Amino acid sequence: MINVTKTYLPCRKKFHAYVDKIFESGWVTNNGQMVQRLEERLSSYLGVKNIVLVANGTVALETAYRALDLKGHVITTPFSFVATTSSLVTNGLTPIFADIDPTTLNINPNEIVKSITKDTTAIVPVHIFGNGCEVDEIQRIAHKNKLKVIYDAAHAFDVKYKGDSILNYGDISTLSFHATKIFHTIEGGALIINDDSLVQKVKHLINFGIENTESIVALGTNAKMNEFEAAMGLCILDEIENIKEQRKQLHHDYLEGLCGLVKFQKINTDSSINYSYFPIILKNTNQRIKVQSALNTAKIFPRRYFFPSLDTLTYIEPTQFMEHSRDISERILCLPLYPQLSKSEQKTIINIIKSTL
Repeated sequence: MINVTKTYLPCRKKFHAYVDKIFESGWVTNNGQMVQRLEERLSSYLGVKNIVLVANGTVALETAYRALDLKGHVITTPFSFVATTSSLVTNGLTPIFADIDPTTLNINPNEIVKSITKDTTAIVPVHIFGNGCEVDEIQRIAHKNKLKVIYDAAHAFDVKYKGDSILNYGDISTLSFHATKIFHTIEGGALIINDDSLVQKVKHLINFGIENTESIVALGTNAKMNEFEAAMGLCILDEIENIKEQRKQLHHDYLEGLCGLVKFQKINTDSSINYSYFPIILKNTNQRIKVQSALNTAKIFPRRYFFPSLDTLTYIEPTQFMEHSRDISERILCLPLYPQLSKSEQKTIINIIKSTL
């Protein structure tokens, strides 16, 4: 069985060496040596100033909203994983969708402008599949309308924009380090914070609002990363260049094998890519069903990232209709892409798609 992704597990001996250190110290959570070390290494590797590790990508988003004191309406994309929207709703914010560009699959800045009202306080764009948003234009819109910008950068690990980390754009960028991601800590996430004055506030928010053993200075929650997860991250980071190179080759072979048969996501020319996903867009729903069925028959399971379009969620008010997001969500498939995928397995996937089309 070939799934859309498979968790990358690092050298077991190296991971065990980190675990031995955890056992020796007896310190398993609350900003231990592994978390501190991973924050330092990621800050250097990613080229970012302030990084705070957390338990997962969803609490990273929720913490960002609280750190920036968001209220009212927040403009976001309907084409994303559900957490982008649900994290807004669970924090008392109203998602207002701006439709996507059907070629880049990212939020359309022109649609953002149309969606701004007196109740709008922020924009939450997503770098879909690691493809960089039009960050300069989004920043111009935000500055003109005095809006905060929080980037859901769950897919954008180590993506560069004009040579600089794309994580440095916006007020805060959030990452997911879930086991399915190109870089993972089993579960986990992070906030990249541009405003130095917010860093301590975020650290209070993720630790129950506690400043020290005798002082609680804010309403917080428990969103900390633990030492075992950080140890996994340290191991993965040691091997990340090899992981990226293997994914790059698979990405290239898909492009070469399927060119002219399907549509591919249009990549921002100012942005690098990290080869974290390989989406294809079929001509219509029937064609997508035929391809998906043929692959499933061979025990190959691509995923409809992202389906459903989030404007169809039953808990979203006001009711909204996003034409391009709904259309793409019916025609898209993300193909299996991970370092352990063999050349013969990939060739089988390509040949099934070719024969079906």
